[in-house]
Amino acid sequence: MSSTEYPESKANSNVIADAVSQVLADGATAALATLIEASDAGSVGSKLLVRESGSAQLTAGGFGDEKLGLVVVEQAARFLESRADTRVFQVKEFAPGLAEWSEAKILFERIQAEPRLVICGAGHVGASLAKLASLIGYRATLIDDRAEFVKRKNFPEKNIELVAAENWSQAVLDAIDHGHGVNVAIVTRGHSEDEQCLRAAIGIDVDYIGLIGSKRRTKIVLQRLREDGVTEERLQNVHAPVGLDIGAVTPEEVALAIMAEIIAVRRGGKGASLSGWRRSFK
Repeated sequence: MSSTEYPESKANSNVIADAVSQVLADGATAALATLIEASDAGSVGSKLLVRESGSAQLTAGGFGDEKLGLVVVEQAARFLESRADTRVFQVKEFAPGLAEWSEAKILFERIQAEPRLVICGAGHVGASLAKLASLIGYRATLIDDRAEFVKRKNFPEKNIELVAAENWSQAVLDAIDHGHGVNVAIVTRGHSEDEQCLRAAIGIDVDYIGLIGSKRRTKIVLQRLREDGVTEERLQNVHAPVGLDIGAVTPEEVALAIMAEIIAVRRGGKGASLSGWRRSFK
């Protein structure tokens, strides 16, 4: 369906379901807009799925009103940029000129696959990170070239995939796939392994990529990639050293610092103390 086609009746649920399935299969992101309150009771429940691309485009459904559809497509793009999961708007909030729909309410929902975390290195930090990510709701892939470090008995969680890598680069590429919705944390045991993993991941448009190590260690790895022609734009996307500064010491605390930064990037958070505003008035 093109971006100018709007069905006269409310969207067929099977069409919406198929479109949602395709979004998830593609690893893409979309906004599902549902009319939840309107003067025309017959239109309540109508849905419009807007898929995120270079510019937001209508992919399925409609409200039976072309003008309403057009403004909802525009609002869906703004909603996706906000990184919110759900939000209810009255039409007058984003389209004050559309008087006939001004009091109507529309629920916007973000549609995307569950977030993924690819962890390179199953040592103390990597293992702790996989368990924490699993607890939070991420689907984790834990990779190591030491098969004994990725035994299922040590990771009973169903949403942790274990990979015994014969080749770091290929294992990372296979795990990342297209990169949509994927976060990468490189926490291996040494420079060489770090560099192999980063070289494999840096060319893919993942949501987040972080590299563990001291400032000196991470600068060495990044400089090697720079000398080999990796663009500065790609290098700037690497969070190195990885994680937020929370004074972490133990592997579990380091894992928490990494996970906190991943969430901050995903949700648009600043990573600052929430009580900072109060302290500033002293």
